[in-house]
Amino acid sequence: MKDKNNILSLFDGGLLTSEKISRRGRTKEMLNRLDLYGELRQKILPLCRLKYGEVWEDPVGGHKIGVLDATKLEDVKKIVGNEKGRLIVNDPPYNVAVGNANTNALFKINIKNYLEFSKRWVQNAILITDKDAHFYIWLGADYRDNLQPFPDFIILLREFRELKPKSIITLRNQRGYGTQKNWMWVRQELLYYVKGNPEFNVGAEYTNIPRILRGYYKEVNGKITENLERSKSEYIRAGNVWVDIQQVFYRMEENVPGCYAQKPLKAIERIIMSATNEKDLVLDFFAHSGTTLIAGERLKRRVYTFDVDPIFAEITIRRLEHFRKTGKTGWQWQNPFPEIEEKKEKQKWI
Repeated sequence: MKDKNNILSLFDGGLLTSEKISRRGRTKEMLNRLDLYGELRQKILPLCRLKYGEVWEDPVGGHKIGVLDATKLEDVKKIVGNEKGRLIVNDPPYNVAVGNANTNALFKINIKNYLEFSKRWVQNAILITDKDAHFYIWLGADYRDNLQPFPDFIILLREFRELKPKSIITLRNQRGYGTQKNWMWVRQELLYYVKGNPEFNVGAEYTNIPRILRGYYKEVNGKITENLERSKSEYIRAGNVWVDIQQVFYRMEENVPGCYAQKPLKAIERIIMSATNEKDLVLDFFAHSGTTLIAGERLKRRVYTFDVDPIFAEITIRRLEHFRKTGKTGWQWQNPFPEIEEKKEKQKWI
């Protein structure tokens, strides 16, 4: 199998030209999709502080960011050392041509090779987590290819007796894709497994959806009560279908231009609050837009994260610096790399 370092070189061809433009045609991201535009990547690479094998240590919050390969145990140990994580949140490539493009970061390869790639990073994740730890893995399902890799990945996880399945969470997107001959695809799947018997903080994961359904009467201590009386909160607890979290797009402050398929900050924060306490160590093998790091920074958890692509490692560092300087969680439609901005017609914001 071609490892991800080799895959990085496969799609650095010509510069494509497309921008996310609003329906009114007046706003657009100031940076194109970074895993797709070869010419753009060549402009950004010299701006990256880290090369492969290097780790940046944050002197303020104790975070670490690296350019490392999740499939290589020596790389993983380079950033983790002898520490153990209480939570790992991984968003690996789905082996789906996301956005109808097969790229270095969101590649589609032979399913056998993809499972071998997955097996290696899962093994490494188990080795560097605490005896009682939470595992969350975002994953995709390509309906055009027998729903791969979702079913085979779950079967693969059966090989790891340390891991026990707890739930399959579905994040319901408000936008989606599909055809006139199929239901629109608006879901993202999140696998939840545990190692050992970690604590789960139930109270940390209530939604902001008010309880309105009355009924479900039950006798408690000799008194007939209905479900609202028995509730610990006036809001609905988060189940394994999340409908209260908005997928990230360019109108949102947390948006990081160039980072396709970015995960919502609220989703990662919900996971972190349910699985960890302050100062616990959170791990992320696929940094991408740096969302896990920002969530950890906001919730006072240490985060060790890395990516095999130096551009995404640089974005993660910049996003942390940007957050500390401005209080903003992302750039919305602005450019994280202003050094390469070309002169453009002044935007008309809407």
